[in-house]
This record gives sequence, C-alpha cells and structure tokens, in this order.
Amino acid sequence: MAQLVVRNIDDDVKSRLQRRARRHGRSTEEEVREILRNAVKGESQAPAPLGSRLAGRFSRLGLKQEIPELRGQPARPADVTS
Repeated sequence: MAQLVVRNIDDDVKSRLQRRARRHGRSTEEEVREILRNAVKGESQAPAPLGSRLAGRFSRLGLKQEIPELRGQPARPADVTS
C-alpha cells in the first residue's frame, strides 16, 4: 500500500478530524482514509460523451437524430436557418 504525508494542516482541521474519527469509532488515520476513499469514489469512470448526454437529456422531447461527437474539430457556428 502507498503512503501519503500531508503537512501544514491547520490545527482546527486536525482537531475536527480527530473528533469526527472518535464519533465514528476509528482512528484519525482511518477516518482520513475513509474521507479520501469517498472523495474519489466513482472518478475512475469516464463521463459519457457530451453528445450522448445531450441526446439522453432531450430524448423525451422526441429527439431522434444522432448528435455527433466532434472531438478535435474546430468550433463552428450553429445553422439556425432550418
């Protein structure tokens, strides 16, 4: 397992972490591990591409056409004449 050293924590933050750990019945070190676990939970999953998220959001409104993913392409103005 890896180790992580965090220096220069405010005294107040340390005290609150210790109180929180006591409330949860664990050591301060284990409390900090749990906080860090929860903080990064689910971050390993890449978010759905924007086009897919937009299609999902507007699908109830009857959007049927595919929304292309435009990765790496220059921005261009929308065509609003249709």
